Amino acid sequence: MIEPLRTVKTASQPIALIPIQVPRAEIQKVMGPGLMELKAAVAAQNIAVVGPWFTHHVRDPGAVFDFEICLPVAAAVAPVGRVRPGQWPAMTIAQTTYHGGYEGLGGAWGEFIAMIKAAGHTTADGLYETYAVGPETSMDPGAWRTVLSKALVSAG
Repeated sequence: MIEPLRTVKTASQPIALIPIQVPRAEIQKVMGPGLMELKAAVAAQNIAVVGPWFTHHVRDPGAVFDFEICLPVAAAVAPVGRVRPGQWPAMTIAQTTYHGGYEGLGGAWGEFIAMIKAAGHTTADGLYETYAVGPETSMDPGAWRTVLSKALVSAG
C-alpha cells in the first residue's frame, strides 16, 4: 500500500555515501554489507547520523543498479575506503510512503510513477528510497515504511 502523492521542497543536507554499480540480482548481496561499512566509517569519524538511511539511484533502475547507499550526517565526512562525502540537494520532489516488505517495492514504484504522471508532473532520471522503518526496528514487514521520492523538473 502507498500513501497519496505529495510534493515536498527539500533542504540541502550533507550525506555520507558509498557508490555502487551491480546487476539488479546482486543488490541484496551488497546492501547490508555496504550499509554496515558506511555506518562504521561515519561512527569512526564521530559524526552524528541525523536521519534514516536511504539509497539514491543515480538513474532509473534497469538491468544494472547505479546507486549510492547514503546516511544524512551532521557534518561532512572525510573520504575513507569507498565512503565519500556528498549532498542531498535542495529540490522539489514527488513523494509517497510505501507500507510493507521490500519485495513489494517494485510494484509500489510502478503505482507511484503512475500517480506522478496522472498529476501531470515530469520527473528527473533517478530516484530515492528512504528506509524510515525496517527490519532493524520491527520484525513485522507490515510495519515497515519506505519513503519513495523522485525529483520534479516541472509541476502540473
